[in-house]
Amino acid sequence: MNRKTLVIGSAGLLLLIFGVATVLFQKDRAAGQYTSTGGNQSVLEREGAPVKGPADARVTIVEFLDPACGTCREFYPLVRKLASGYPGKVKIMVRYAPLHPGSDQVVKMLEAAHLQGQFWPALELLFETQSRWVINHASQPMRARSVLNALDLDQDKLTADMGSAAVAEAVQKDIQDGQTLKVQATPEFFVNGKPMPSFGYSQLSNLVKDAVADAY
Repeated sequence: MNRKTLVIGSAGLLLLIFGVATVLFQKDRAAGQYTSTGGNQSVLEREGAPVKGPADARVTIVEFLDPACGTCREFYPLVRKLASGYPGKVKIMVRYAPLHPGSDQVVKMLEAAHLQGQFWPALELLFETQSRWVINHASQPMRARSVLNALDLDQDKLTADMGSAAVAEAVQKDIQDGQTLKVQATPEFFVNGKPMPSFGYSQLSNLVKDAVADAY
């Protein structure tokens, strides 16, 4: 074996080792997160969090999101369409991960709207008008609040609830659980407690497909 053949062979072996290591890393990441959520639903899900879909659905997509996140905005209709492809079998739970500056105040608006049964219209409106209240990747709470004036809400109650202990506790619970689950970017999805090994719509779709097959 000459030197050139040896070098090529060594390079190929290193690439193979790197590829295997990458796959194992992704599997370990998923397994580690699955272990941390599988035994503790109180970290994965929050009682009273916004939910879309039938209460008795056996598959739950938990999404940690930031309303100022552009990727969250783009994924929103895709996730709804994905869930609707399994009628009666899948529900979506939203939890807050306010990672953008100022978003901690905006998610309090969403939670206050949730108390009036208007979470989903509020979220959709904030996504639709995102360019009006997110400037240089930072939320502008006053602008976001003016956007929500267009909704059929008790605006005085909305303001009062935004400053309430109940809303603050709900948001803080989501933030703490997100930290426990190592949510470092949004959107982050868990399907029946299992995270995506890597980010992408096809990965989420496959997780949901597998979860439905297992549950039904």
